Amino acid sequence: MKKEIGQLSDSSVKLSCRNLWKLYGPFPERFAQESQLRQALNSGREFTALRDINLDIRHGEIFVVMGLSGSGKSTLLRCLTRLVEPSFGEVLLDGAPLTSLDAQGLMNIRRHKMAMVFQNFALLPHLTVAENIGLPLKIRGSDTAEINRVVPEMTALVGLSGMSQRLPHQLSGGQQQRVGLARALAGDPELLFLDEPFSALDPLIRRELQGEVIRLQSRLKKTMIFVTHDFNEAVRLGDTIVIMKDGKVVQTGAPEDIVANPIDDYVGSFVAGVDQTRVISCGRIAIPAKSSAYAVTVDDRAKIVEVADLVANSNGPVGVVDQSGHVSGEIDATTVLRMLASGSRERLAS
Repeated sequence: MKKEIGQLSDSSVKLSCRNLWKLYGPFPERFAQESQLRQALNSGREFTALRDINLDIRHGEIFVVMGLSGSGKSTLLRCLTRLVEPSFGEVLLDGAPLTSLDAQGLMNIRRHKMAMVFQNFALLPHLTVAENIGLPLKIRGSDTAEINRVVPEMTALVGLSGMSQRLPHQLSGGQQQRVGLARALAGDPELLFLDEPFSALDPLIRRELQGEVIRLQSRLKKTMIFVTHDFNEAVRLGDTIVIMKDGKVVQTGAPEDIVANPIDDYVGSFVAGVDQTRVISCGRIAIPAKSSAYAVTVDDRAKIVEVADLVANSNGPVGVVDQSGHVSGEIDATTVLRMLASGSRERLAS
């Protein structure tokens, strides 16, 4: 059963959308009633970019939106920020309707609570690194003392100390995107939107910056909405992943749940290329414990790749313990090898 628009009972939710649609065509941008939406859909003159999206994004998580080109992922991000106006439905920030804000209210939210990192870096070429990073603070109206305090902190945070007076053309692509990250973080936003920020970079730099996002998140605990078409990137970064197709949500869940149980062939095509040992946890593949005490134990949340050597060198099964410290199962070298050989999908789904 769908929640009513505007109803939000979970205080851990930072940003959410309810019954969100985006249509392009001759009808008005906003629909006051659902009957008008149905009329538009039945007209045959509308292109539907988003179809009845319902999502909850929790405080401090990296929420990854992914799908192929044309799936609606970037349109969703723009509707969540109201860079594009939804046709129907509602976006809520801390339980309050974002879609009902006037222009001034929306501007205040964007200046103080939101920031965005773009695929093409979007740095101003005539400004130095320091000036680009300080730009959001200047637009907000911060005084010179605050800007002079924050900019060096952000420059150091993203590893660009000593480069503050360089111009964008004097930086590599990876360095330019670090400036983009620092600029987004300079205003201490509550929400950080990243629209395929690393897709223009080569694989080595891309992986380096993924690691940078993980490092920054471990320190700053921001709520991030990260758009990508790369499932390996989604799995590495995401606490929650939503997979889209034709403007609809196909599957939502933790990376491990999606890898272990893809809902259909479309999701399965993304999962096929993933190194499951880096995603699947010991608790997922553990078999029932045959003992209450083990010489060696591992955390049920540990990934297979993290414990493979330990399991292989153990003389017998290794106990798997849950968060309370109780033995919840066991694994051995045969279990791990079977998982690696089979891809584990069929056994994990059983």
